Amino acid sequence: MKNNKPSQQTVRVYGKNTNYLVRTINMLNPRRLISCFAILVLSILFAGCGNKATGEELTEDSPSPMPTPLVHKTVQVIIQPTPTPSIPEPLFDPDLDLNSEPVNVPLELQIPSLKVDAPVIGVGLNSENEMDAPKGPIGGSIWQTAMWYRGSGIPGEPGTATFAGHVNDPLGLPGVFGHLRNLSPGDLIVVRFKNTSEEIRFIVVQNIVYNKREAADPDLRAQIFGAEPLPDDLSHLALITCTGYIVNGEYDGFRVIYATRIN
Repeated sequence: MKNNKPSQQTVRVYGKNTNYLVRTINMLNPRRLISCFAILVLSILFAGCGNKATGEELTEDSPSPMPTPLVHKTVQVIIQPTPTPSIPEPLFDPDLDLNSEPVNVPLELQIPSLKVDAPVIGVGLNSENEMDAPKGPIGGSIWQTAMWYRGSGIPGEPGTATFAGHVNDPLGLPGVFGHLRNLSPGDLIVVRFKNTSEEIRFIVVQNIVYNKREAADPDLRAQIFGAEPLPDDLSHLALITCTGYIVNGEYDGFRVIYATRIN
């Protein structure tokens, strides 16, 4: 087989101070949806999409079974150390446990390059110990709503804040995360706090597809869902939706967008 040499792209992000961290990120090339999305905290930690009726993918090219991501792009990103965000109050009742129902949180998720400007709800775990991924009627707002996992980090604080979203609705129309495959390193993601109008900006550093076997790895689950600060002490985002073939009524892959705070 012929090996393609990775191309390089440099993204420079300038902030208010000059204390920058330069990191090199690998952009993996996944081989590329109607309802799935299961985030098993004990087995596979992913959740929910849309319609399974046809067994065909509506918004993405089908990847081959059990895809193994291949490195095809290296991006150099200049990132500021994460400052402490000014959040005047908790995003939800601190006495609320992870098995409680979804709650409203004062957040909005914006992805300018995809024209996404979505409300956010805070979700926990369902009765099967999976990340909750509420559904609703055709035309309901839930299909265009992002879901922040309450067991993950607070957006803007050191650690990883995890957001899930439906890739399509029951009719197969694109959901809030229906076009995540089009995100590339350097693209902007914004989390806006509605109660303060503060905007926390993140830059995409990786767009990866995992199969279910890969997704069951405990280290990977900790990377995506870990609320604890990472060794770099920066603020990260993980956006998750499902992708791949329909196998036994469920998608066999998950797409994860990794992003790092820049302001």
